[in-house]
Amino acid sequence: MSVAERVYQQVSQQRLKDDITTNAAFGEIPTKQGRGRTVLTGTEANRKAREFLVDRMEAAGLDVRVDAVGNIAGRWVPESADPTLPPVACGSHIDSVPEGGIFDGVLGVYSALEAVRALQAVDADIERPIEVVCFTEEEGARFSNGVLGSSVASGQRTIADALALEDDDGVTLEAALSDIGFRGSGRLHANEWDSWLELHVEQGERLQDANAAVGLVSAITGTIRCEIEIEGEADHSGSTSMAERTDALAAASELVLEVESATQDAVAENGEAVVGTVGKLDVSPNAINVVPGRAELGVDVRDIRYGPMERIVGRVRDCLETLEAERGVDTAFERPYDIAPSQMSERCTAALRDAAATIDATTLDLHSGAGHDTMHIASVTDTGLLFAPSHGGFSHSPREWTDWESCATATRVLTAGVANLASR
Repeated sequence: MSVAERVYQQVSQQRLKDDITTNAAFGEIPTKQGRGRTVLTGTEANRKAREFLVDRMEAAGLDVRVDAVGNIAGRWVPESADPTLPPVACGSHIDSVPEGGIFDGVLGVYSALEAVRALQAVDADIERPIEVVCFTEEEGARFSNGVLGSSVASGQRTIADALALEDDDGVTLEAALSDIGFRGSGRLHANEWDSWLELHVEQGERLQDANAAVGLVSAITGTIRCEIEIEGEADHSGSTSMAERTDALAAASELVLEVESATQDAVAENGEAVVGTVGKLDVSPNAINVVPGRAELGVDVRDIRYGPMERIVGRVRDCLETLEAERGVDTAFERPYDIAPSQMSERCTAALRDAAATIDATTLDLHSGAGHDTMHIASVTDTGLLFAPSHGGFSHSPREWTDWESCATATRVLTAGVANLASR
């Protein structure tokens, strides 16, 4: 009997539930439905969640370290393993969005820890060390646009740049981590890992609709975010004729519709993975009796291929030129966030597929429309991403829910997948 066949049976649903529900109390918020939490990086709730995780890692015999940006890693080297070999790493994050759910990220961290405990229970004969990792600021709710810790671990952002990031009150990441005792030293080097696996709730309904136990992710969509300013002229709504107006909001409305049209064209050509959203619109002076003089927009474009994303952004820029020429507005365009789509490695996906077959779990191949730390790690080592079903597709909400049995099943697949990779 292989290690994978023996180890998944040692996964404890109750132990996993206890860890996740204990973590849910940190930053818990009152809610009429479901169970929610707000855990922003560097807050008291974040400190408590981090300390609990470190305690649980150390109780499992892991050697825990914290890097300069607060990434936490617990290393386990079984007697059978060669400590000089690159480890198999797995995990996720424990920060949340404001008023988020209790599973997003947390399931990935504690399923990784449970995988180690299951491997220990069978005295697994594996060749590689295992690392359980918790990344800082995946959600980007306080200091960044997201996936902060993994951007440092993958070498795409320097420690200095990360620590200098400020929240809305001017507090730096360095100060916030120092305040809670999690400003460590050095950095995790994800390029030194043999491979990386992450388990996450789906945040959609495809698994539920297909009645599949787990999702095997083939790719994570890339994301381009654009910040746009349209400057018109604020005037009295009653005394300014229609012909004399330079209405920034009217111009912005044309841009919103152009984003929708460009994305629909991209979907027709490339498939439904392409999405484009104007999710932010600030209007000034925002008074009912004033012609809008200024509009600021945030555009979010995603796909599993980079070309369609680039073409949508190109049409946004063409639209801005047209608005300047035809409406007389001034525009400004910035592109502060640009992450290419990530493909999961065939080796890691095969290890997870074999693991699912080992425990007779039904699978569905799909892509991820949401970003995850895995998309940064995929730039430096082999990666695999696994989804557990989400009831109703709710996420970033107290209504987020994944049945405990579904959590345990996905954790068993992760555990057997780790065993497969660590044994090869």
